[in-house]
Amino acid sequence: MESVPRSLLRLSLWCSSGVLLAAGTAAGLLLGGQLLPESQVLASPCPAILLPGAALLLLFGIWLYRILSGPLELIRGLDQVGYVTERGRSRAEIASEVRRRRKKGDLPPVYPNGWYQLLDSHLLPRGEVRNVTVLGEQVAVYRTQEGQAYVVDAYCPHLGANLAVGGRVIGDCIECPFHGWQFHGEDGKCKRIPYAEKVPEFAKIKTWPTCEINGMIHVWYHCDGIDPTWSIPEQEEITSKEWVYCGRTEHYVNSHIEEIPENAADIAHLSHLHAPGIVSGVDLRYTNAKIWDFVKHTWRVQWQPEPEPNKHCSKMILEHCLFLFGKHCSLMDVHVVARQVGPGLVFLYFKHAFFGSGVILHCVTPVEPLLQKVSHSIYYQESMPTLVPKFILRAECIQFERDVMIWNNKKYISKPLLVKEDSAVQRHRRWYAQFYSENSPKVCFQHEGLDW
Repeated sequence: MESVPRSLLRLSLWCSSGVLLAAGTAAGLLLGGQLLPESQVLASPCPAILLPGAALLLLFGIWLYRILSGPLELIRGLDQVGYVTERGRSRAEIASEVRRRRKKGDLPPVYPNGWYQLLDSHLLPRGEVRNVTVLGEQVAVYRTQEGQAYVVDAYCPHLGANLAVGGRVIGDCIECPFHGWQFHGEDGKCKRIPYAEKVPEFAKIKTWPTCEINGMIHVWYHCDGIDPTWSIPEQEEITSKEWVYCGRTEHYVNSHIEEIPENAADIAHLSHLHAPGIVSGVDLRYTNAKIWDFVKHTWRVQWQPEPEPNKHCSKMILEHCLFLFGKHCSLMDVHVVARQVGPGLVFLYFKHAFFGSGVILHCVTPVEPLLQKVSHSIYYQESMPTLVPKFILRAECIQFERDVMIWNNKKYISKPLLVKEDSAVQRHRRWYAQFYSENSPKVCFQHEGLDW
């Protein structure tokens, strides 16, 4: 058994004595209205009995404080959300079977050109490296001691070791764990080979254009290797700390990336899929049960693309109302502006007369052709109790997971059967097509079968 540090032992004894003294004092006040001397308090059997309860109460208070004041972080696994469970079968088995048997449809290119989020900034401390899968590639994301973040291909061009698995950050370089080759994060050039007299000019690794803004690290992707043609706007309230980080959620969705932002233009689905109250949960088999009819959400939505020079942006304006037992609960009216920037980033702005304002950064990042990582990070005004943004994030998570159940099981239809009221869906597809190029990668499925 490891020895307990003396300083920690003294602190524990001091805290125990303090609890004993406080408990004895309270007992004296309750029993006779008179305070006992300290020596009698410590010698009395009553405080010794109260000590375990006081300690448990203290621990409960610390736990409750952290729950109420700390950020809300919900990280969902690939098979945790969006599938119908069956007795005798694991979630992983069901998710795997659905992915295998589902018809994919005539899919658009799988990797649109644009900026994609890799990590929240606070998840990458100085001097550390992370292995991330993005766009079907393995990349090493590392931060120097000076705070600069770089993204490079994960595999060393020497003999293929993964730089993010055991690699070290040396100055501005990342060092290969296999032979110690060091690659510069800015241009990818090899700066040092420990056992070689000279470093060849051609010894380099691919680097990815990177930006760190709004508390997130992003990479730029273009199928033709073109440099960034637009930038991610800075949210001044986040930079100035007027809005502070209050939590995040993370999900994996088995769908084509375009299906997810298309929801902004699919106005009709809001009044059906998202009308039941959040108390009815996320399993679509039960959300419309009669027992939940006492609470309903209503939505008024408008979606429009933005003109030049922001043609890569679109905007959804949403007015939310809540009805309890048929009565309008105006306190829960919320005004939301969702501004999409490129194919994979949405700024969800919340504004409420009583509960203040903030933003959810909704990020969609392709992991592989039909697997998307979706995160929601909320920043809210510092003066507001953290319960408010945490409730907003939790409500957003519930509504989002209803969509996940649709996305995980649906087929992409390139020529959908639409009515006049669905016109925004077609306009959204035309707008989104700007992120594809002639050389954008497509995925082909080989169907095995029998000829009759």
